[in-house]
Amino acid sequence: MSIAEQIVAGDVRATARLLRDIDDQIPSAREFLKELYPYTGKAHVVGFTGSPGVGKSTLVDQIALRCRQDGLTVGILAVDPTSPFTGGAILGDRIRMQRHFLDSGVFIRSLATRGHFGGLTRSTNDMINVLDAMGKQVILVETVGVGQDEVEIVHSAHTTVLVTVPGMGDEVQAIKAGIMEIGNIFVVNKADREGSRKTIRELRTLIDLGLRHRPENGWQPLIVETEALKGRGIEELYHSIQKHREHLLANPQHLEEILWKRARTQLVEALKDQALRTLLERLENRGLPLDTLIRRILNKEADPYSLVHEILNEELR
Repeated sequence: MSIAEQIVAGDVRATARLLRDIDDQIPSAREFLKELYPYTGKAHVVGFTGSPGVGKSTLVDQIALRCRQDGLTVGILAVDPTSPFTGGAILGDRIRMQRHFLDSGVFIRSLATRGHFGGLTRSTNDMINVLDAMGKQVILVETVGVGQDEVEIVHSAHTTVLVTVPGMGDEVQAIKAGIMEIGNIFVVNKADREGSRKTIRELRTLIDLGLRHRPENGWQPLIVETEALKGRGIEELYHSIQKHREHLLANPQHLEEILWKRARTQLVEALKDQALRTLLERLENRGLPLDTLIRRILNKEADPYSLVHEILNEELR
């Protein structure tokens, strides 16, 4: 069987190899992605975002366990900040999910952002498609989620879970146009802490205010209290995710909007990636490698704006 056929058949090693090649930006991986694309579109993608330390990894671990209790197969993509020394993921979410290592129904992959902004990596959407084609019924994506611009997950997930904890000041961030506006489900984790009632009240108020400015889709964001380490609230969170999925299936127009955003994001990202790669190859063939252009800028022989204009005029005419 080809690698694509092996992946569709659920082969773990073939899947791991392709995910590694995608992460390393190996050009040959694109051919396999083309073969796998017709097999995508069946999985429910759930994104978990929120500030570092709010317990996203523990929640993902618990939800994966709950999915397995219902017999659902699970894929997990855990995105971490990049180490400036090794280029790898700093936090290593696999450590938190050791209980799933021997479970053939769960596939876990940790990813490093490698300087990519938005909360995901450049290759996350491609990896979601691979796990989807592999047959994973639920794909859990944990983002970096370090600030208000880490909102790319909303273009990749069907359901977005925003995780917060009492006393972190997220109620202030919520007022601004940013990360707090993308949640379908809000989780107040570590709810045993002082101030949880205040956080929930403020979230409810801000959700009500936000709904006035959103397109009407019939979904009222839910708030769930959890203590992930103790397993408290996990059942309610799991059923909230299922409830949102059922809402999407019952409202084709809303689901189509989400699928449209996902398809647009994938097309634009693939276009940018391929266009840049092609452009750099052409410049190299013309004897104008990137280093030469950078040296011209450093020597004040040219400015970056004029160079870009010059290059595009030459290549796109």
